[in-house]
Amino acid sequence: RKVGEIINEQDKQYAVKGLQRIEEIMAQGEYRVIVLDEINVAINYQLLEEDKVISLLQKRLKGQEVILTGRHAPFGIIKLADLVSEIRAVKHYHDQGVLAREGIEK
Repeated sequence: RKVGEIINEQDKQYAVKGLQRIEEIMAQGEYRVIVLDEINVAINYQLLEEDKVISLLQKRLKGQEVILTGRHAPFGIIKLADLVSEIRAVKHYHDQGVLAREGIEK
């Protein structure tokens, strides 16, 4: 999908609110590993600003591992990261026509 095709102002508000919640969770220090699933896609679709995500990562507590997933990781995120991997799909349900699974992607 192209940027803006499915994105609206409400989507952006939800994404920003989610990022704020993650910042609160990180500050509490209860979790050592935090996964921000598909956040790179959210940045690519302009739901979140790259500099806001970088700022969040720079605030992480000592010993916290923050994992960002999703395609199209921006250069600033890659530069900041300790580890960057690319995963190649061998088999994916999307190839069988499943666009989103209830309770997982939607």
